[in-house]
Amino acid sequence: MLALLSLTLALLAGATMPGHAADAAERRKVIIDQDAFEGPGLQPILMLLQDPKVEVLGITTVSGDGWAPEETAATLRMLELVGRSDVPVVTGAVFPLVNSKAASDRREALYGPLAYKGAWTDRWPPDNTMKRREAHGPFEVPVLPEGMPRIAAHPGSAAEFLLEMTRKYPGEVSVIAMGPLTNLALAQRLDPEFANRVKEVVTEGGEFLGRDLSAEHDEFAMQTAYSPRMSFNHFFDPEAAHVVFTTKWNRLVLVASDANTGIVGTQPLLDRATVSGRPAARYVKQTAQAGFPLWDEVEAAAWLDPTLVTRKGRMAMDVDLMPGANYGALLTWAPGKGPGLGEQDVEVVYRLDKTRMETLFVELIGR
Repeated sequence: MLALLSLTLALLAGATMPGHAADAAERRKVIIDQDAFEGPGLQPILMLLQDPKVEVLGITTVSGDGWAPEETAATLRMLELVGRSDVPVVTGAVFPLVNSKAASDRREALYGPLAYKGAWTDRWPPDNTMKRREAHGPFEVPVLPEGMPRIAAHPGSAAEFLLEMTRKYPGEVSVIAMGPLTNLALAQRLDPEFANRVKEVVTEGGEFLGRDLSAEHDEFAMQTAYSPRMSFNHFFDPEAAHVVFTTKWNRLVLVASDANTGIVGTQPLLDRATVSGRPAARYVKQTAQAGFPLWDEVEAAAWLDPTLVTRKGRMAMDVDLMPGANYGALLTWAPGKGPGLGEQDVEVVYRLDKTRMETLFVELIGR
């Protein structure tokens, strides 16, 4: 008992030492804007939470892969299970700014089916081999396999939280946007100074290096192989993407889908990441489904350790807002060569070191 008391006092004393205060001040502040309701979306959140050099100010949810209310519940439950209930979770936009399921259905009727529709999916195609939750309404939160959360979401909207945190820490907050960009667009429209206060925005999507269509690809690669500029994070809410790509940020980074080529959550990789049995590892072992590409995990890794990036570039970027087959598709030009309608030059990440990225994933999940 005396030894335990001594250890406790030592830890408390250490926490108040100047060196510890300095370490806390130097941690990279981040808000995670995510559309996560299952493993591939929640695992990158865990990576960021587990890095001791990162301070997660909060997690904002946005409809995309799932509906925002369900994503909020899944994120809250994950935080409970890994012992991080201190992190605020704020529900964001449930619907895109303009686009809708009816408009998406009409587009498909005119121009052919979209390979992936996220929350608008009525039923999974028969060639889908992954277990996915059944489609449901935007405000329905089905019982989660891992249990329902006991803690509540942070009050207010995601856009309000983004504004609040950037006012509190101007120039210090990175926003890692892993889903559609609705929350960022709303925050910018509410306060035109928002972008000036954000340190950087990191987002994801689009393929630029091309695929060999004669080769065999997995079911996920083929979602975009025939229409590489139709990136889900952008065509789900094209108007929001347009706002983000035509806003002058201090730094705007796009981690292209090319970067996750060949980087998949295989069972051996998940086994390595979860062998420690610690809380995050236990959660992933309980919820992960092998076979998903590590899309958002790659985005998190590129931000956590920029030395993992092996190929990058710059281009001016916007999205097509014209009604038609290309509604929401990425438009790109050489840096500074766009039509001058506000499109910004974007730093684009094309490739990551696969081995080192997987090592980082294993280390952080197992920490």
